[in-house]
Amino acid sequence: MPRMACRVEPPPPDHPPTPAAPLPEPLAWVNAGLDRLARHDLLRTRRVRSGRQGREVDLDGRRLVNFGANDYLGYAGDVRLVKAASRAACAEGFGAGASPLVSGHGATHAALERAIARFLDVDAALVFPSGFAANAATIAALVGPGDLICSDARNHASIIDGCRLSRATVAVYPHRDLAALRGLLQSAGPGRRLIVTDSLFSMDGTVAPLADLCDLAGRHGAMLLVDEAHATGVFGDRGSGLVEAHGCAAGVHVRVGTLSKALGAAGGFVAGHRLLVQWLEHSARAWIFSTAHPAAVAGGALRAIELVAEEPQRRRDLLLAAATLRDRLARAGLGMPAEVTQIIPVVAGAAAAAVSLGARLAAAGLFVPAIRPPSVPEGGSLVRVSLSWLHTAEDLARLGVALEEHARGH
Repeated sequence: MPRMACRVEPPPPDHPPTPAAPLPEPLAWVNAGLDRLARHDLLRTRRVRSGRQGREVDLDGRRLVNFGANDYLGYAGDVRLVKAASRAACAEGFGAGASPLVSGHGATHAALERAIARFLDVDAALVFPSGFAANAATIAALVGPGDLICSDARNHASIIDGCRLSRATVAVYPHRDLAALRGLLQSAGPGRRLIVTDSLFSMDGTVAPLADLCDLAGRHGAMLLVDEAHATGVFGDRGSGLVEAHGCAAGVHVRVGTLSKALGAAGGFVAGHRLLVQWLEHSARAWIFSTAHPAAVAGGALRAIELVAEEPQRRRDLLLAAATLRDRLARAGLGMPAEVTQIIPVVAGAAAAAVSLGARLAAAGLFVPAIRPPSVPEGGSLVRVSLSWLHTAEDLARLGVALEEHARGH
């Protein structure tokens, strides 16, 4: 991989942490809350990463093969994105300085939005500071009190929070259960109806039945919002996602995605009809009232979209590697979703079991993070393998051996 010689300033020297003072009485409840998390193996510890995301990652001073990032195409540390970001920063400075509606919307942001629209083959796009903000703001801009949202039970937290912010009636249907969704739509009262789903579910690697969802939305006069966060860049002839791959772009009214996963940058976007985007410019509060993200970030993302078109072999290689590893793990007796995606869950059950499995993999030099509630349901804790184009055959073989040993109970 090409690298750029970057001067890295050494970090400041570490100092012993200052002993924590007792919590003020109004915050005393925090101790009990943290103790409760610890008792249920749900207490998290932040790791410190040194250097770039890549095939390997340095976490807390330990070098591990990196199966924990969403850097599916290997662009997060790519020198070409770094150079594009630098050019944009040199042209426009680093901070945007204002919200997009004031003076924060720069030339690079405008170019990025045009590129996203072309990439998805839609009229227009709007860039948000994060994918979370894109979902939360857009859902609340589409529906409100008296309206109905039908949301898949395994949708991302940003979708869940967007549903809450909307103050609409929220009906959660069991994961990919079309019969249950049909019943909700048939019994819906007056008002707008919105079906919202991830296309690729980030914790278990399953895929939404997009063609069927388009059909149900059409039959019942519902809007359909699809979040392509983990599918953008990986699926479809152009790499624009599962909506493209499933051939149902005409039936999806609102397409949401992130720039931070396969595209290796940061931020989120919403794309669709130009009047929809114009409406969001006047109603999506997280866009209206947030400072635009830096031009450097937009410049890097713009270059990543170009690379997705220039390097289609990366996504083909990635999905081929995913299919090979899934077959191996399935033969070992580890249940795998039917769809071939780059997200491979290994279910452990209890939170403690997932943490233990993650620790054993780390001891073998493999970073595979444990995923626990609330990210997954109770009893459904797992370790999540996130494959990258950067992984070598040797990396995948090492992981396969380690997980086969887990399946045998060793």
